[in-house]
Amino acid sequence: MTTHPVKPPIGPATRLCMSLAARPGQFGSRFHNRLYERLGLDFIYKAFTTTDLPAALGGIRALGIRGCAVSMPFKEAVIPLIDRLEGSAAAIDSVNTIVNDDGRLTGYNTDYSAVAQLLDRAGIAPETPFLLRGSGGMAKAVVAALRDRGHRQGTIIARNRATGQALADLYGFIWTPELQTQTAPLIVNVTPLGMKGPEAAQLAFPEAAIVAAETVFDVVALPSDTPLMRAAGALGKTCISGAEVAVLQALEQFVLYTGIRPDPELVDEATAFARAT
Repeated sequence: MTTHPVKPPIGPATRLCMSLAARPGQFGSRFHNRLYERLGLDFIYKAFTTTDLPAALGGIRALGIRGCAVSMPFKEAVIPLIDRLEGSAAAIDSVNTIVNDDGRLTGYNTDYSAVAQLLDRAGIAPETPFLLRGSGGMAKAVVAALRDRGHRQGTIIARNRATGQALADLYGFIWTPELQTQTAPLIVNVTPLGMKGPEAAQLAFPEAAIVAAETVFDVVALPSDTPLMRAAGALGKTCISGAEVAVLQALEQFVLYTGIRPDPELVDEATAFARAT
């Protein structure tokens, strides 16, 4: 029987990590806390939401909170409140991870690397044209990963002209406010459509676009079985889900917070635990 180090009891030396999201879920808390338990680390993870982002960031700094995952709609809004941006976060002006080193807050973006890995695993050729719906912080990470893989033909669909046009112009793609009859081999949803809540039943792309696609990518992680994923699966399309993004980006966050990279078998076990209801 495999034995694991004993996790210390919660005390003054316990390090807190957290998440900030408009709609907090349980995956991150269960994933991180399971790894802390299995590795015997004196850490604890808790999900939060906030209506006062500056105060929340001040609390991270003042209380010595080690790390913070950042989800919609805070990925761009946190930037003026932290001290520096690292790597892809600086390149795309979007933060999904904050690390606190003695009161100095650094922003990272682990979404970018997770998306790139999943596109590679799916074997999507760099010349594949795409349609992408959304223009927020997560959309920046996905579009940057597509551009950096060599994709040159893409359309950004966003009702917000300011953010949609800016995103398309930044990476050399086309912007349109609404999807009409366009189709592409790769379609990507980076909006809350299909997410748990008031938009849970909405299909992010019309059926004609799903039928014409070869690969369907939905970054919504809660639930992972969105209407878009169900429709694409029923049609036999290659599917990339938000749950897959959640695992890869959470793993890189764990490494940033703790300095430890767990074995793949342990990551798989923590993922199964986090997904269990």
